[in-house]
Amino acid sequence: MKIIQKITILSLVTLSIASCNKKETPFVDPLLTNRDTTINPSDNFFKYANGGWIKNHPIPSSEKGNGIFRTIQDTINNQIKSICEKSAKADAEKGSNKQKIGDFYASGMDSITINKNGITPLKSELATIDAIKDVPSLLKTIGHLHSIGSGAAFGLYVGQDDKISSKNAIILYQGGLGLGNRDYYFNTDAETTTIRKEYVLHVQKMMELVGQKSDVATKNASSIMKLETELAKSSRKLEALRDPLANYNKMSISQLNSLTPNINWNETIKDFGISKADSVIVGQPEFYKAMNGMLKSYTIEDWKTYLKWDLVNTYAAYLTTDLENQNFKFYSTVMNGVKVQKPRWKRIVEQTDGSLGELIGQVYVDEYLPKGSKEKLLEIGNNIRDVYAERIKKLDWMGEETKVKALNKLSKIVMKVGYPDKWKDLSSITIDKNSYCKNVMEANKWSYNEMTKKYGKPVDRTEWGMYPQTYNAYYNPSNNEICVPACNILVPGYEGRMPDDAILYGIIGGSTFGHEITHGFDDQGSQYDDKGNLNNWWTAEDLKKFKQKTQLIVAQYSKFKVGDKNVNGDATQGENIADLGGVVMGYEAFKKTKQFKNNEKISGLTPNERYFLSYGYAWMVNNTKEALAQQVMTDVHSPAEFRINGPLANVPEFYKTFNIKPGTPMHQPDSLRVQIW
Repeated sequence: MKIIQKITILSLVTLSIASCNKKETPFVDPLLTNRDTTINPSDNFFKYANGGWIKNHPIPSSEKGNGIFRTIQDTINNQIKSICEKSAKADAEKGSNKQKIGDFYASGMDSITINKNGITPLKSELATIDAIKDVPSLLKTIGHLHSIGSGAAFGLYVGQDDKISSKNAIILYQGGLGLGNRDYYFNTDAETTTIRKEYVLHVQKMMELVGQKSDVATKNASSIMKLETELAKSSRKLEALRDPLANYNKMSISQLNSLTPNINWNETIKDFGISKADSVIVGQPEFYKAMNGMLKSYTIEDWKTYLKWDLVNTYAAYLTTDLENQNFKFYSTVMNGVKVQKPRWKRIVEQTDGSLGELIGQVYVDEYLPKGSKEKLLEIGNNIRDVYAERIKKLDWMGEETKVKALNKLSKIVMKVGYPDKWKDLSSITIDKNSYCKNVMEANKWSYNEMTKKYGKPVDRTEWGMYPQTYNAYYNPSNNEICVPACNILVPGYEGRMPDDAILYGIIGGSTFGHEITHGFDDQGSQYDDKGNLNNWWTAEDLKKFKQKTQLIVAQYSKFKVGDKNVNGDATQGENIADLGGVVMGYEAFKKTKQFKNNEKISGLTPNERYFLSYGYAWMVNNTKEALAQQVMTDVHSPAEFRINGPLANVPEFYKTFNIKPGTPMHQPDSLRVQIW
């Protein structure tokens, strides 16, 4: 993906100030109660900082994890629920934002109509698949399915050209896998082998639920698995996808036609809703070369079977109770260890936000965002940028020529904070109460058309990639920008009071702004210049030193284990570099505050103790073993435990604060500690 997300999930809950007229309840500092003081910080700081909370808050049976993100998301979900319910009750004018939000939510809550409709919402799409006769009509249908949210066969999208960031390009990427990641098709450990077997059974049951006889569904499930396995065979591993240069292969349409002679890309790109294409960027040419062969080695009937499965899989959660439950059983229970479904209102709230978040965001900003949030976020972000510049100037491993360019890039980083100055126009979306599935499809069509119409137009650098109510943040290297949505101002346990600076800089400063800015200088982001172009701005000597340091990070994290799996140090290095940069920059900015300078104790904790405990709070996350196993295989973010223990083991001030002794698990020998930025 072009946007390097922190994510995977990030940040925090509330800066709102209570009314003076309200009677205050006794304040219990979460930094104290979250701790497990039976754990020595030298043994496992993650468990020391968060173990008390984790013991008292087991993972709900409807979730794959629990912690700060779940707590904040519950707050946001309740706010969005209120927005949805008020909109549903309102006698809103047709076509208005309230009408669309209210009818979308109401259609999702109407399980009686959903079950009555069965798979009727997909019948015309299934008929289109049945009408496929040859390779051209197959590709035309794949293009149509992409326009309604499918990811069949491969990935095609319109986004910024990595080397000409002012232009939008057509980008082809590997894809088409029901299991998401190639390693699920080949790894031989018991856990992954079981998932493969369960996947085939799941596909079989799903196809039975849409009307196929048992013997036909069994045969088709085997065919689908065989086809997906071949797609996976030519797909690159997670770590290989992190090299932007290796995944940038620009070709003319004629060159692409030569690579894949069974595909007429002049016509196929039109089938995807894009006209007058002159070139494409192919992420993984070997994938497309292999798929070219598969168009002939697999029969049209094989491809039709696969496309039907992909369509049903895409929309299963919006159809009958039986289909939704079977989809949940595999993707949530088998793969993530979640035992029961979330309440229906939560599922529909989250989907309404996912489909119409631009509309909900406008109400959220007006009704739920504490006043001054945007200004406070910008203040913290600018303070982090200032200390970043100071750090770069003092680096002993970087030469002056590279420093000048690094400082220039840092100064040009755009901070999109709080909420956008202009909202996207969703007036063309038609939403009603008749079909939940059709409403989701309408929203998917709008999103797809919004993307494809960008081709041939200049890049709109004011566009946001997240909603203000999205608890996350990102760095986009092609825009040299960070985006921190409004709800990142939230810090659980500090409702009704302003958190102290240690909290603000440990969480918002360190794990958010510091983290995202560092993405501009991680193993990927560092390859883009101040204008967002993939363009080397390093001297050869400085780049060599930088890579030596990043390899130390890779080695550190590759030693961490989750069950019988090691963390993928190569795939996660960008996030690990960002975590280290974030905690260091947050601390440097915190040192400039009155609280730090006065050595002010709060709740019996010194400023340093509060800062590092706050950083630990930012990643207070406890996941099921199944979810952790999936994260290690598919995510570029390390598990939460290592997002705390990993970077802190490289920070000298942390050692002094908690008396970390040699020979303990948290201690890294001086020769192996990493300081990059």
